[in-house]
Amino acid sequence: MQTENHMTAAFGHIDANVALAHGAQATYGAASRAVRSALLRGLADALERDAAQLVSIADEETSLGATRLNGELARTAFQLRGFAERVEAGIANRHVDDAAVPGAPPAGRPHLTRVHLPLGPVAMFSASNFPFAFSVLGGDTASALAAGCTVIVKPHPGHPELSRRMHALAGRVLREQGLPEGVIAFVDQASREAAVHLVGHADVAAVAFTGSYQGGVALWRAANARRRPIPFYGELGSINPLVVLPQALAEGVDTPAATLAASITMGCGQFCTSPGLIVVRDNEDGKGFAQALAQALSTQKSHPMLTAAMRRGFENAAAHIAAQAGVRVRLAATAQNEEAAAPAPRLFETDAQTFVANPALHEEMFGPAALIVKVRDEAQTLDVLRAVEGSLTVTLWGAQADTPANRALAAAAQGIAGRVLFGGVPTGVAVCDAQQHGGPWPASTQPQTTSVGYAAIERFLRPVALQDAPQWAIAATSGTATA
Repeated sequence: MQTENHMTAAFGHIDANVALAHGAQATYGAASRAVRSALLRGLADALERDAAQLVSIADEETSLGATRLNGELARTAFQLRGFAERVEAGIANRHVDDAAVPGAPPAGRPHLTRVHLPLGPVAMFSASNFPFAFSVLGGDTASALAAGCTVIVKPHPGHPELSRRMHALAGRVLREQGLPEGVIAFVDQASREAAVHLVGHADVAAVAFTGSYQGGVALWRAANARRRPIPFYGELGSINPLVVLPQALAEGVDTPAATLAASITMGCGQFCTSPGLIVVRDNEDGKGFAQALAQALSTQKSHPMLTAAMRRGFENAAAHIAAQAGVRVRLAATAQNEEAAAPAPRLFETDAQTFVANPALHEEMFGPAALIVKVRDEAQTLDVLRAVEGSLTVTLWGAQADTPANRALAAAAQGIAGRVLFGGVPTGVAVCDAQQHGGPWPASTQPQTTSVGYAAIERFLRPVALQDAPQWAIAATSGTATA
């Protein structure tokens, strides 16, 4: 009975906040560009004003360190202002106009104007690994607000106090600007059952999610099981292959190994773009690179993972990889490492045939670990990439020359990833117009969309064609009204 009463209260809390967002949608959805951009800029300003306090709270809850967190807060403010600029430029109110042509079809046609309307309230599930950039006021919230959608934030339990402070900050900005509190609603710490209830609520129009494969699939199913299914924009996991071609090692193995080790362990490996699969030739240079990578990883200093559950998940995933037939452990954790608060980096190795044949080796470890796959030639490299179902990124080191082999490799990479790098490392995702952060399943549930960059706004807009419409009907969608 106690559990039943608790669930009833949780569902009631969610229903009340969805009602706030739904009630605010008509006002905010019809708001002018000036109103929306002012909100986004006001949130950015408030973040920066309270930066010291917010970063202190975030560090206590995540152990990510002040340097990383200050940078992430700055990125969050940057992208809020970036969306404000796009709103002012009319990206959410763009029209495509085809004048009437006299005569019968197909040559003749009526006057058609294609406009874009906000979907409605968006349920936004915060990520664990970016307490600012993918959380309460992160990219999903910013892009939804830019589109004219109200937001119901479901915070992550990994940083609850920070999430509450961020929502309180947002509430102050809404009051200062005379906007309804439901523009950014908040459901606090909801259970999995309550989260499913949120996704299934009739007044929720879309869902944005960044998190685990298991949790994301459960919510994706809930979104599609509704009487009226809704878009579910989920980022579910990625192993981010990095291919080391012979040309990349022409000047030695130490520098590229050190660069890669730093990327694998960045943020304790808790990046969705962390390189977890390293493809290298089975030759002397490849062996030297693997040894150098193991050595470089062994010297990396880590920090505690975001939650105890994530640490357990990482340890279990690494142990699962180590237990697979045909896998060699290149860098293992000692008993002392396993007892430490910060996990030690891990490195495993196998061959192409073993990797292709065993789906267990295609799973993300989400922590400071990677799997090296040794390949004989270009054909095996392609086989390995094709075995990867979908990825946020593929990185190609040494593919600068225009050759048939590099073209084939690039085509294979583009077939499984949303972003293909020809240099550098995949950790670090620029916020700009050209960015694509998404990929084929399981990297994301909607590979034609992005969750980073200004094209993310398109997820929350629905096109409508107005035929022979009076000018007032077209003007009402332009976002230039003073209301």
